[in-house]
Parts: sequence; C-alpha cells; structure tokens
Amino acid sequence: MQSISPENIFRGNYAWEKSLSQITKITKSPLILGRSSNTDNLRNKIYIDLKDKKLNVNSANLQFDCCYEDIARVKNIILKNNNDSVIAAGGGKVIDAGKYIAHCLDIPCITVPLSASTCAGWTALSNIYTKNGQFLEDVALGSCPKILVYDHKFIQTAPSRTLASGIADALAKWYESSITSSTIDDGLVQQAIQISRVLRDQLLIDGEKAFKGEFENNLSWRNTIEACGLTAGLVGGIGGGKCRTAAAHAIHNAITQIITPNKFLHGEIVGVGLLLQLRLEEMKNNNKLADQSIKQLLVLMNALNLPTTIAKLGINVFENDNLERIADFTCRDKSEIHFLPFTIQKKDIVEVISNFEQKNLKYNYLFD
Repeated sequence: MQSISPENIFRGNYAWEKSLSQITKITKSPLILGRSSNTDNLRNKIYIDLKDKKLNVNSANLQFDCCYEDIARVKNIILKNNNDSVIAAGGGKVIDAGKYIAHCLDIPCITVPLSASTCAGWTALSNIYTKNGQFLEDVALGSCPKILVYDHKFIQTAPSRTLASGIADALAKWYESSITSSTIDDGLVQQAIQISRVLRDQLLIDGEKAFKGEFENNLSWRNTIEACGLTAGLVGGIGGGKCRTAAAHAIHNAITQIITPNKFLHGEIVGVGLLLQLRLEEMKNNNKLADQSIKQLLVLMNALNLPTTIAKLGINVFENDNLERIADFTCRDKSEIHFLPFTIQKKDIVEVISNFEQKNLKYNYLFD
C-alpha cells in the first residue's frame, strides 16, 4: 500500500477558516496538540473557532520532542476525554507526534503546520526521538493525514529561521532521491525524482527572495513555503521511502545523538548532512559535479544563515569520541546511508567528516 497524500488539503490565506466546515464533518471532540509557547495564540484561535462550532475541544502540549514518553501521556489524555481526532498544530515534531498518536488510536489526524520548516504535515511517516532529541526511528503510518490545513497567515508568524530550515530539508529531496532511485524503472518513482528536480530549481531561484522579502504580494515566498510544506511531501508520497532519505538524513540522525546546549532545527542539520553526502559522492562514486553542487548550495545556505559545518552546529567532532559516535550511528544496519548505490563503511564517514571539518569547506572563507 502506498499513502500518497492527505485526503483533503486547504492552502492559502485563511485556509483554516475555509477548512472548518470539513473538519466539523469528521470530528465532534478533537484534541489540539501543540508544544511551543510562541504559538499559543494560534492554538488559542484554533480552540476558540472550534468551540464556536459547538465542538467539545481539549488540548495538550508535548513536553519534549516527538518521543514515546510524550506519546503515551497524550494517548492517555485522549482516551480519558474520549477525543475522536487529533489536530496537530505546530512544527514537524508536534505534527509527527499527532500523526503517530492518531495512527495508534485509529482516529483521524488533522495537521495544521505553523511554519514551513518541514513537510511533516503531508506525510504518512513519523520520526521518533528520545526526550533529549536523539533520533530513534522512522515509523511508517497507515495513512497520510485526513486533512492538511496549510494557512499562509499562520505560517507568516513563524521565525524566518524555520523557513531557511525548510528550504534545506526540501532541497535534500532531489539530492537524495536522484542518487538512490535513478536506476529504478517504476514510472511513479521516476516522476517523483523529476518533481524533486523542479522543486530544487524553484528553491534555488526563489529561496533567498522568500527568506529576505516581505510576505504580502511576494510570489517567491508563497512558492517557497508551499514547496517546503507540500511539494516535498508529495515527492515522498509518490516515490516511496527511497525518495525520502539517503545520506543527508542518515547523517542528520547521527548528529542528533550528540547532545548540545543549543537545539538546532531538523533542516539545519539536514543541510550539513547534504554537503557531506555530496563529498561522499565525490569520494566514493567519482561524482564530477559534486564540488560544483556544493559551491552552489553554499551560496544559498550562507544567504539563509544556515550552518554549513558540524562545528557550526555546536559540535567539535574531534572531542569526546563524537566522530566515532556519528560514524557508528550513520552506518548502523538500519541506516538510510545504505540506500546509496555504493558501499559506505564507518571509515568512509570518519574520513569525509574529518576532511570536511578540518578544511571547513575551503570555499567558506568567501562568505565568513
């Protein structure tokens, strides 16, 4: 079975208001799930609007990331209150938790992304972490969300950093799917790869203008947020697992194993993983274009204030066995690194990261 897309999608300004008639058809007692205090006002609006529709509404917040401890606690709240749906309103980890909980309880999930930081609002997949933010596993779900509400007015309130993170995460779709799935003769997979190529081109053209421009009457901003939150999800929906992740996400998952004082967003870490993936392709697969791709990405990533080395994520890989730990996790048996069409061993990861960090990607001096 392949879960390609949400059943209903509302997008644009005031998409939330437009979705209410459909939401009230599928739920009478929803639970609104969130986390950040910075988005309390938006969730309060959602709560009031649903109350005005005579729904029996409850709410709960995650205490950590999308972790099993939080998931169990919220499931108990839902069972106690007899809620018949989950409305996940927040960033990627809130949405992943909401989708997973709804999947476990066999109730509908309605996703309301409050930033363009990921495509989690679209997908039938949840990433599970520890309470400390360390990646544990991906869990495939039975279906995509019942309703996705992608309200541009909501997303306008998010910090610009979340948009930069979303751009980095969405860019990875092309670089990962094009190498892991290029030899697959399934027509849908090949179409997904081509969608990811158009997605990449659009982000390279519009990403900086979206990040630095105003919201109103800014076509680049509208195209970019929808590329990050919608099109990126469609690529994985049509193409399947191998069109979602490869080395960039495998390295992201490994980097999260190192606890740092400052938390970084999913796409910020994926962006660093993407640069490392291209170095791996150059080293192990004789990719002649990898160096040029890195130069092109660095121009955009620096314009978006994105980290471009592991050091800029607050981690010194040459201390506390950090490099060994990252290499071990990257190469574990279940890692997406093994989707690459060439063999990767722990020593390859150690070598590429060592060179990467020591040289600080020699081109960076042009931007620092």
